[in-house]
Amino acid sequence: MSLTVVDVDRFEASRGRLQALAYRLLGSVGEAEDVVQETFLRWQAADTGRIEVPEAWLTKVLTNLCLNELTSARARRETYVGQWLPEPLLGGDPMLGPADTAEQRESVSYAVLTLMERLTPNERAVYVLREAFDYPHREIAEILDLTEAASQQIYHRAKKHVADGRARKARGEIDEAAARQLVEEFLAAATSGETSSLIRLLTDDATSVGDGGGKIPARATPFSGAVAVAKFLWGLFRPAQVKRDYAGGRPEMYAWTANGEPAAVAVVDGRVVGVMCLEVTAEGIVAVRNQINPDKLTRATERWAALDPGKPLFQAF
Repeated sequence: MSLTVVDVDRFEASRGRLQALAYRLLGSVGEAEDVVQETFLRWQAADTGRIEVPEAWLTKVLTNLCLNELTSARARRETYVGQWLPEPLLGGDPMLGPADTAEQRESVSYAVLTLMERLTPNERAVYVLREAFDYPHREIAEILDLTEAASQQIYHRAKKHVADGRARKARGEIDEAAARQLVEEFLAAATSGETSSLIRLLTDDATSVGDGGGKIPARATPFSGAVAVAKFLWGLFRPAQVKRDYAGGRPEMYAWTANGEPAAVAVVDGRVVGVMCLEVTAEGIVAVRNQINPDKLTRATERWAALDPGKPLFQAF
């Protein structure tokens, strides 16, 4: 069926919300955009005149498409080279979606998106719909063809899994200025040549993990412990031609935010070549997650071109 202008406008009014929902569910911009496009095609083929609540219909279609994608994604993860991390979104990206409440902001944090990989597809869907979009369990049950009681049980189970996966409670709200100051301090310590200054910023059980996707060298297992992480980071920023070859030059380092967390962004000739997200607790930095897979940095590069980051802190390598 051909869509009317009104039908197209209805879909476009929901596109931003659908993209934000799909990204939270899938952790991938490309996959999120694909399911949003598939949702549009199904909207185009539907008898829209008989759809009383377009938003509910579109949410149900998109969520179930994401559930199918999550099921197949689990199989792909088994053959993924090295550690898998979500695709980062730089501060201000509209795909980050709603950020009015602490729960909404946390649900799209890099830390929580990584932990949600442990959830079943249904657990992830219920958790995101409830935490990020504040859907009542009655509506979640209708979207996922569950009972309301089942939705509540799945939500509590998913929330517990996420809470258990966080080593410590995240630090309170960090505004952009504080986040950048923390990143500047972190980078200064990481490049000082003295691991002791960096160790003081890390928790005793800090971890560091990188995702190169088989395209850029990254350790297959995370580094654990403040001393091991500090030594790794010191070595990471130590000059070496091979690093410049992989990056395509000497990266300029900036302090920014990604997914609401403090982040160090590495840029070569306008191209983002790395985003290092810092998970911060009251005790210090508990996790350093470094996305260097070029396939997962396209959106970040596009977003970077629209920003005014100012002067870089320094050039790495």
